[in-house]
Amino acid sequence: MSEAASNKTFSFELVSPERKLMSGPARMVVVPGEEGDFGVLPNHSALVSGIRPGVLSVYSPDGSEPLRIFVAGGFADVSPANLTVLAEEAVQVADLNPTDLEQALRNLTEDLGMATTDTEKARIGGRIALTRAKLAAVAGVAAAAH
Repeated sequence: MSEAASNKTFSFELVSPERKLMSGPARMVVVPGEEGDFGVLPNHSALVSGIRPGVLSVYSPDGSEPLRIFVAGGFADVSPANLTVLAEEAVQVADLNPTDLEQALRNLTEDLGMATTDTEKARIGGRIALTRAKLAAVAGVAAAAH
């Protein structure tokens, strides 16, 4: 990579517990940080941030539409030349099916009504929040496309 090209990109990796999902150059990545969304560009100051459930937007060097990936939390490790995202779960927003998510939400709500212990209620409540975040991601990307 030429020096001019390297000044316009940085190395990006997205890793889940199962596998490395992405690895390559990026022009910019917008991360859903715990304190709010933040953009990472080449030569960004070093930082480590927790990630909240939301959409990670990856802008490739070719200028094409950003790749939008739902992440269910994790950590981002930023340096001037690299961004590594360790995600608890990651799935392309385009692969999320709103009908399936709405059905899952109905099922989880029903399960919550039948839960008898605080532990069960907390676990199901967490899954409901994550499913709602996925639905919001799908709706947000659909709205941005129009």
